[in-house]
Formats: sequence, structure tokens, C-alpha cells
Amino acid sequence: MIDYIRGTISQLTPTFMTIETCGVGYFLNISLNTFTRLEGKTECRILVHEVIREDAHQLYGFADKEERDIFRLLISVTGVGASTARMMLSSLSPPEIEKAVLGSDVNTLKGVKGIGLKTAERIIVDLRDKIGKQAGTGEIFAPADNTKKEEALSALVMLGFARGAVIKALDKIVREDRTLTVEDMIKRALKNL
Repeated sequence: MIDYIRGTISQLTPTFMTIETCGVGYFLNISLNTFTRLEGKTECRILVHEVIREDAHQLYGFADKEERDIFRLLISVTGVGASTARMMLSSLSPPEIEKAVLGSDVNTLKGVKGIGLKTAERIIVDLRDKIGKQAGTGEIFAPADNTKKEEALSALVMLGFARGAVIKALDKIVREDRTLTVEDMIKRALKNL
């Protein structure tokens, strides 16, 4: 399985690209987000997702891991194929998709060409928990908040508290005040556990 390709961009359009490495040109389907990130570059490292079927072997390229992760989550939903997932990533950024799913925003998802009401609802139902777990909470926080929260979580679990209970307590604490230090988070969590 191909994880990524590093090479020279020999062709770049809003829907596909060709990247050459070691004398071989790879054709990759890409989203508009990836096109925007690669525009003007001559060389790149592109993350890859392979779709292998009886009648086709297709490669999808992504500028970053977050976009590929969202793509993989989307294609895990019944009724959402690789082309539809790529269309969604061309219309919305990965954080916008995450926000729409976590906020049960059917209208944002329906705004994407090819996504109807039932498919939008299915995406929300199927992915809400998965995206919530990836985000670490039910909300999207800045990386600094997640780092502090992870440190506090690790310390409290090492003290013997159940991971699930600690996550709930820390989520509540971070929602109330995002400026807390790791030490303050731990102290407040100890009062709630």
C-alpha cells in the first residue's frame, strides 16, 4: 500500500495531479483544498489513499494527514464513495466538515453537490462519535489546549482514575476556562472525580 509519494509535480489541475518520481508518473485525484496548497510548487510530498476495485485502481492525493483522515472517515459511510468524499473536501475544509458533523449541521453538508438530506444525516450519525474521539472532545480546540489536556489526562490516569471519567471532567473544565495550566486542570479535575 502506498502511504505517500515524494516527487516533481508534472501536472496540476483543480481535480487531479501527476507526480513523477524515479521515472514513473502517478495520476492522483485531488480536492480543491489540496490543489490550493500545492499551487505554485514544483516538488511536493503527497499523502495517498488507494482505491482498488476489480475494474479500476485509483489513487487519491492529500496535502496533509487531516484531510486524508476525513476522506477515509467519509468513505466509511454507506452511500459515500471516493468521488463524493473528494467533492465534499473540495467544497468544505476538513475543520468545516468536522464542525458540521459535531454540530449536526445538516444544511452545511447538504450544500455540497451530490449530498442529499438522507446522506447528510447518515454522515452525521455515523461520524459524530468517530470525529469526537479524534478531536478528544466533542469540540474542536486549539492544539495548545489539546496538549495541556493530554498531559493532565495522562497524569490523572497514572494516579489511578478511570480514563473515561477523566476525559469527561477535563472536557468540562476546558470548556469553562481554556487559559488554565496543566496543574490547574489536574487540581480542578481532582475536585470533580
